[in-house]
Amino acid sequence: MQKIIRLRLTPQQAVQDFEYKKYISEQAGIKEKNISGHKTLKKSIDARSRDVKIIVEVLVFINEQPVLHNEFQVQYDYVGNKPEIHIIGAGPAGLFAALRAIEKGYKPIILERGKEIRQRRRDIALLSREHIVNPESNYCFGEGGAGTFSDGKLYTRSKKRGSVKRILELLKYHGADEKILTDAHPHIGTNKLPGVIKNIRQTILEAGGKILFNTKLTDFIIEDDKIKSILTQSGVQIDVQAVILATGHSARDIYYLLDKKGILLEEKSFAMGVRVEHPQDLIDSIQYHCDIRSEYLPAAAYSLVSQINNRGVYSFCMCPGGFIVPSATEPNQVVVNGMSPASRNSKFANSGMVVEIRPEDTQKEFAQYGKLALLKFQEHLEQLAFLNGGYRQTAPAQRLHDFVNGKLSSDLPETSYHPGITSSPLHFWLPEHIGKRLQDGFKIFGKKMYGYLTNEAVVLGVESRTSSPVRIPRDKENYHHVQVKNLFPAGEGAGYAGGIVSSAVDGELCVEKMIMQGF
Repeated sequence: MQKIIRLRLTPQQAVQDFEYKKYISEQAGIKEKNISGHKTLKKSIDARSRDVKIIVEVLVFINEQPVLHNEFQVQYDYVGNKPEIHIIGAGPAGLFAALRAIEKGYKPIILERGKEIRQRRRDIALLSREHIVNPESNYCFGEGGAGTFSDGKLYTRSKKRGSVKRILELLKYHGADEKILTDAHPHIGTNKLPGVIKNIRQTILEAGGKILFNTKLTDFIIEDDKIKSILTQSGVQIDVQAVILATGHSARDIYYLLDKKGILLEEKSFAMGVRVEHPQDLIDSIQYHCDIRSEYLPAAAYSLVSQINNRGVYSFCMCPGGFIVPSATEPNQVVVNGMSPASRNSKFANSGMVVEIRPEDTQKEFAQYGKLALLKFQEHLEQLAFLNGGYRQTAPAQRLHDFVNGKLSSDLPETSYHPGITSSPLHFWLPEHIGKRLQDGFKIFGKKMYGYLTNEAVVLGVESRTSSPVRIPRDKENYHHVQVKNLFPAGEGAGYAGGIVSSAVDGELCVEKMIMQGF
C-alpha cells in the first residue's frame, strides 16, 4: 500500500530525513514497523507564524517493497548523419529544443551569437569591473542565455503545455542537485548552473549535434512563405528546412529584422520598474518573525503584489542572499537584474519591483514605431537610466523611503551592485505611470511587511528586461509563424514563455510540432 501524507516539521527536523519514519508514525498514526520506506515529493516553508514549519509531502510505502530510485530515463543516440534542425539561440529554449531533437532522431545545429561559458565569463567580469559592454557577450547573450549567470530559478506557473517535471529531471540528469525535484521553489544557483549548461553542451556534441558560437544571424532568405536560407554576420549562407527561433527577450535586432522583412509581429504587455535591495537580515526578521534566522532555514524570500490604478505592481525575480548585476546589452544603457548563488549567502536581498506596461502607454510618444513601440519605450527608459546614472554604468539609485516621499537621497547605503550607484531622483524622472504606481505600491507593501519600507533599503534603476515587449505570432495548433510556415518562434523572445523552465518546455514543444509537420 502507498499513501501520500503531509508532515509539519521544525526546520531542524526537516533536514533529518533519516528520522522521517518516526515523524510519519507520529503524525499519520502508521506503526513504524509497517513503514517499509518513504520518498520525499515536495518541501515548502510555512512562515505565517513565529513557529516556522517545513511542510514535507511524503510518499509512504506500507508493508510493500519501496520504489525509491529515480525512474526517469533518457537516451541520446548518435544523430550526426540524420536530418538537420537549425536552432537560433543557445538559451533554455534552444538547448532543450536541441536535446529533444536528438531524442527524436534529428541533428540539431545551434547558431549562438555569443560565446561559450568560459569566454563569456570574462566579458561579464569586464562589464562589472570596467563598465565595458560587449554587445554579443554579456549577462543576456551567450551560452545558456540570460539565466546562466543570473540565478537559475526554476519555479514556473506555466504547467499547461508540457512537462515541467521532465525539464527538472533533465537538469538533474545534467548535474543539477536533486533537491530541484522536491523544493517548492527550485533554484540551481548562478555558481552551479554554468556547469549544468556545459554538460548539456557535451551531450549535444557527443550525439553529433553542432553548436556554432560567435555566429550571429543577420538575415533570412524567404521564398513562398518559407525560409530558404539564413545569413550570418560573417557572410555565410546556410540552407535550412526549418528554423526554431529562440533568441531571447533581449535580441532586439531580431525584432527589427523581422519587421524589416514584413514578418508579422504583435505588441505584448510586459513590466518595468526598479530593483530594490534590503539587508538580508532585515527580510529574515520580517518573514521569520525573529531576531536571528535559524541555521536550518534558508535566506528568506518574499512575494508582493497589488493593483494600483488598474495596473499590477509586483515583485519579480526575488533573490534572497543575492546580488544585483548589470544586464545592459549595448553601450549607453543601464539595466539591472538580480541573481543568487546556490548557497544564497550574500548579506543582501534584492527583487525587481515592476509595473505592468500596456500598448496604450506608448500611443503618443512612440506610436510611429508601430508594433515595436513598446520596445522603443523600453530602450528609452534604459537610456534615461544611463543619463541619470552619470553617463556611465553606475546605476541611478535612491533610498527607498526617500523615493516614496519624493526626496533626493543625500547619501546611499552599501550595495551589492559592483559597478556602483549614483544618487538620483528616480521619483522625478521615471515616467509617472511607473514611478507614481511604484511609490503607492511600496506604501502598501510596507504595511504587508512591517519594516520593509525603510531607508535601509535602496532602489536602483532600471529593471526593464522582465520579458519581451514583442510577440512573434504563431499558429496556435502547429506553433509555426502565422505567415512563415517553417519558422517556429520559441521561448521568451517569441513571447510564449517566462523563465528557464517554461522556455525549455516551449523549445521541446516546437521541435515536436515541427517534426509532426514533416520538416
